[in-house]
Amino acid sequence: MRFVQDALRNNTATIAILFIMTIDQKTISASNTPFAMIEDESAVKGEQEILFTMHTVFRVVKIKQTAKNSRLWDVQLTIIGDNDPQLSALTNHIEKEVQGSTGWRRMGKLMLQVGHFDLAEELYNELLENASTDSDRAFIYYELGRVKKQQGQYEKEIIFYEKSLEINEKILSANDPILSAIYNNIAL
Repeated sequence: MRFVQDALRNNTATIAILFIMTIDQKTISASNTPFAMIEDESAVKGEQEILFTMHTVFRVVKIKQTAKNSRLWDVQLTIIGDNDPQLSALTNHIEKEVQGSTGWRRMGKLMLQVGHFDLAEELYNELLENASTDSDRAFIYYELGRVKKQQGQYEKEIIFYEKSLEINEKILSANDPILSAIYNNIAL
């Protein structure tokens, strides 16, 4: 807590967030230990440090501004296990939203879904450079059109949709539903 107080005192433009974590051992499976106590390994003696694995998930229970300092916020978290029903439902929903044949396609869709449009664009441009089939190029141009739409660059959006359409008209049947989706996006 002393570290937080010093940081707030030294920089008035800073706010501090104190994470208060509750770890109920009953919610964690015996085969999956998501944390380790590393206080003996710490560079600063006396600190009680915990190292969490990358896949550890916490639920936000409460966020409140402390009464003692308006620039200090307490965030109460509780660890959740892999079998948590809300986490499972969210994971299933995200998996449905970002379906794709390759991991990189799914990653691009996920970046779009969570609003990281620049990262999605960067990924799709990299995929485009390495695309080996017309089908891949058509898909990537379509996704780049979606990126440009989210970025508000509507002229570029249309250009990418038209490139996707041009390729898809050569490789798909005239009544393929993918074509109608592209026409629809161009019309909007």
